[in-house]
Amino acid sequence: MDGFNEDMKLKGLEPLRVNGDSRLLTHLNACVHCGLCAESCVYYQVYKDEHFVPAKKVDIVSSIYRRYNTFSGKYFPWLTKARELDEKTIEEMVDLLYGTCTMCDRCTVHCSIGVDIGYLVRTGRTMLANMGYVPATLQSTVNAAINTGNNMAIPLDEFTDTIEWLEEDLQMEVEDDNARIPLNEKDKDILYTLNPREPKFFPLSISAMAKVFYAAGESWTLSTRMYDVTNYAYFSGNNEEAEIIAQRLFDEMEATGSKRCVLAECGHGSRSFRWEGPNYMGKEFHFDTLTSVELLAEYIRSGKVKVDSGKNTERVTLHDPCNLVRSGGIIDEQRYILKNTVSDFVEMTPHGTNNLCCGGGGGQLSMSEYNERRMKIGGLKAEQIKNTGAKIVVTPCHNCVDQLIQINAAYKLGVQIKTMAEVVADALIIDK
Repeated sequence: MDGFNEDMKLKGLEPLRVNGDSRLLTHLNACVHCGLCAESCVYYQVYKDEHFVPAKKVDIVSSIYRRYNTFSGKYFPWLTKARELDEKTIEEMVDLLYGTCTMCDRCTVHCSIGVDIGYLVRTGRTMLANMGYVPATLQSTVNAAINTGNNMAIPLDEFTDTIEWLEEDLQMEVEDDNARIPLNEKDKDILYTLNPREPKFFPLSISAMAKVFYAAGESWTLSTRMYDVTNYAYFSGNNEEAEIIAQRLFDEMEATGSKRCVLAECGHGSRSFRWEGPNYMGKEFHFDTLTSVELLAEYIRSGKVKVDSGKNTERVTLHDPCNLVRSGGIIDEQRYILKNTVSDFVEMTPHGTNNLCCGGGGGQLSMSEYNERRMKIGGLKAEQIKNTGAKIVVTPCHNCVDQLIQINAAYKLGVQIKTMAEVVADALIIDK
């Protein structure tokens, strides 16, 4: 905490200056400390320590608000347990808000009076971001996106080389030299995005979606200038950096003249652009924005692609990404897809809006200092997967894919982890 000063403190307090924000004021003052949020949190379920109760996160943010924005807090702080924003408090905030939270919002759903705990956690993270206390590992991911255009700092030539050989593979697979993965084309129906982990580590998921687009006869393109669907500034709490990243994708939609922005399989990426982006930028989107999950369901439902569930015979289960399902309300589409593309689909318990977080959200995958906690809470997801008897776990989110791959190895589950596009591609019937 070296260098903490009054100017930093003022920046940290800025997000708590309500200025007529009834939403913030309501949630800061609504918690009744009933404790019902405890069992909703995967951290508390594993550790059984009051340090991990979500209400603790609410308390630390609201106690600082009381100290600087209420009469009793200013003059009688001991009466209301109002806290100073000092080095000790900041250290606790960093551990609580970054180190013990995946921002999965399960606690919010289970709150007996509807406190938006996730919103207050992000408010606290914004306070820390304003003061420069984002964990360095998380901030480095944001910096890569800001400085290079993608969160893995993939050079342009590396990206284009990857797309070229994937296009060649696609042509061989579908036995058509005209099959393409188009780059930087204008006036297409779809501008498709990617999670940078796809070209870097999971190119088969790009191939899968390209095969689906081929089968659908889609008018689409990728952009080399802005293809990154992720926005780790949503996790860091830095609203200015989140706006920069969201604005770039908005600008690329304008530059290409595309009609629809299709967001790749990424929970927080979908949330940060589709639902939070208009708030960051202060304007409505004049183009259609949807997730690839919704598009895949649309293709199957309309008959634009033909699928055969008999091509995927092993037992499949589904992991629901928190930002896509609990926060985004996209619940039925992935189930519709699986029921039409696999012959043996079983649900986890619990699932849907009550699903357990895999442990990879909230920026946890990029914050190596919290790896031990992340993998320990991942044990809950491992147990869920075991209980289904599934051989394949499907999830429409690359953060979840990453975490599930590590859970698979650590807990020796012996399953395959696949994206939704990969399952659909495996079930395709392509008319020659």
